[in-house]
Amino acid sequence: MIFRQLFESVSSTYSYILASRKGGEALIIDPVLEKVDRYLQLFEELDVKLVKAIDTHLHADHVTGLGALRDRTLCVTVMGEQTKADVVSMRVSDGDTVDIEGLQLGVIYTPGHTDDSYSFTLHDRVFTGDTLLIRGTGRTDFQNGDARAQYESIFNRLLKLPDDTLVYPAHDYKGETVSTIAEERAFNPRLQVKTVDEYVDLMSKLDLPDPKMMDIAVPANVRVGLSQDEVAKRGWALKAPELASQLNRTDVAIVDLREDRERSKYGEIPGSVHVSYNSFTNALKPGGVLRKLGSTKSLVFYCAFGERSAMAVQRAREAGLASARHLEGGFSEWQKAEDHAPWTK
Repeated sequence: MIFRQLFESVSSTYSYILASRKGGEALIIDPVLEKVDRYLQLFEELDVKLVKAIDTHLHADHVTGLGALRDRTLCVTVMGEQTKADVVSMRVSDGDTVDIEGLQLGVIYTPGHTDDSYSFTLHDRVFTGDTLLIRGTGRTDFQNGDARAQYESIFNRLLKLPDDTLVYPAHDYKGETVSTIAEERAFNPRLQVKTVDEYVDLMSKLDLPDPKMMDIAVPANVRVGLSQDEVAKRGWALKAPELASQLNRTDVAIVDLREDRERSKYGEIPGSVHVSYNSFTNALKPGGVLRKLGSTKSLVFYCAFGERSAMAVQRAREAGLASARHLEGGFSEWQKAEDHAPWTK
């Protein structure tokens, strides 16, 4: 496995790159905007292709690199379903997995630092975001933080992992790089409490100043989504009711770009063909399934929230599929419209 821990010194943020092999797919956890050029250089040097970029939560101390990495690599952005970010490609919930070639991250909802905080497990390690730090824990006094929720997340979720599980946090301010669950249970001063009330009292007395970048970072990180307006202005987008009117047309192929997990969990548009976004490049090549479909039908792409499909329709048009369009707002908008106009019933 390829594994890199990268440090951004201004906000003391750790970012993590993972891939199963050279020449394979990669993901990054908690990227920082100012380091995007370095990440791209490293992907090239390691001979890996970035396919997913994850934020463990909505950061207040730095501007995320999710949007810039998506724009420059066409990767899938990933956050928890509770996020206040306007659009991310994929939202995960407790018990889900985040998959790339050869690797599967487990998803654990660990609120407390913020209400959208998640941790991600992989074999012998856990990426804890700001929930569990090395000899510390994330503050709980803003962004819907909750010390009681954090106690539950740490004591009843993270500390239940095997003792030798490596702990990789999103930040460290003292030069530490990694710990273990056993170490944190034994030596983390904030975890030497006997009750949840004691922990809540401890956290209420921290009296920390707001992060220096908070007023800049939070608004920027809320607006991380790809602008679908530009795609719509070109006439390449359909609203849900417009797509509904084309469900039974033989000259239209509706293409679902989501992953199997998303389709089985949330459902699908009737009659749609499945071509996952990860296989999109091959499907566009001569002889690929989208090339064949596009030779006789107009293609309409959709995903969860419209971000993957907006990128896909641009690539399809560039590849010569001149009638390709996408469902603006994705399956989420389809479901909202369906509640008011149940055309499939």
